[in-house]
Amino acid sequence: MISIYSISALILAYLCGSIPTAVWIGQAFFDVDVREYGSGNAGATNTFRVLGKKAGIPVMLIDILKGWTATNIAYFIGVSTTGAYNSPEYMNYALALGIAAVMGHLFPIFAGFRGGKGIATLFGMILAINLPAALFCVGIFITVLLITRYVSLGSIMAGFAYPICVTFVFPMYIRAVIIYGMCMCLLILVTHQKNIERLLKGTESKVNFFKRKSA
Repeated sequence: MISIYSISALILAYLCGSIPTAVWIGQAFFDVDVREYGSGNAGATNTFRVLGKKAGIPVMLIDILKGWTATNIAYFIGVSTTGAYNSPEYMNYALALGIAAVMGHLFPIFAGFRGGKGIATLFGMILAINLPAALFCVGIFITVLLITRYVSLGSIMAGFAYPICVTFVFPMYIRAVIIYGMCMCLLILVTHQKNIERLLKGTESKVNFFKRKSA
């Protein structure tokens, strides 16, 4: 049953995801709107690309925290609303909250609905849902990144690994989690469409995390 508490929590999760970390940090400390440079996205990867690690690391960590915090709102609402912890009802609602946060990151109300690609916030969400699967995906991401130096390709491969992981490696036996993993793959493909085109053409940028580029 949908209650005022459930609806309020979904709105809160969206607002949490809408915090435009890259935009606010870029403008406050560097007088730069990262959306006007690089790939034009308000996310951690473009922040690393445009402003370097001093801005990129806090943006990435806060964006991860947004997804983790929003998803865990389900825990604070209580079992009377969401069902017992780790039950299908609880996980369904936790997923809904996490998705609301991701949508907030993609379309932030505090930044003219021009956000990032949601990868860090998605990662925070899966940290809250299934920690072992999240760490497995981190391993995939780092491996691909070290081999290719393409952040986008690492994100795509990690996204594809997640539904396989929650189905076979660290199974949760909750249908919604598996369906979410498949939908997450589609979302990553949609948000990385231009990156995929550049990868196929061989023109995708290889990000250097240790050197600040002049805006």
